[in-house]
Amino acid sequence: MKMSGTKKVGITGRFGPRYGLRIRRRVKKIEEKQKSKHECPYCHKHNALIRLSSGIWECKKCKKKFTGKSYLPK
Repeated sequence: MKMSGTKKVGITGRFGPRYGLRIRRRVKKIEEKQKSKHECPYCHKHNALIRLSSGIWECKKCKKKFTGKSYLPK
């Protein structure tokens, strides 16, 4: 069975050979941090934060909305 070929490129495999290696590595670094598991600063629940838009985060457990950085809630 053939693999999809994204073992090295990870999350940026959707871009294929486009945009250049340096840009894709930057995007990979940022998106892996952004999509990783974060802790809510109010209820301290792990894996409960979702990003609504740039800089706006919401906890799925306590329903608190707060602002943070664009890609990280801290």
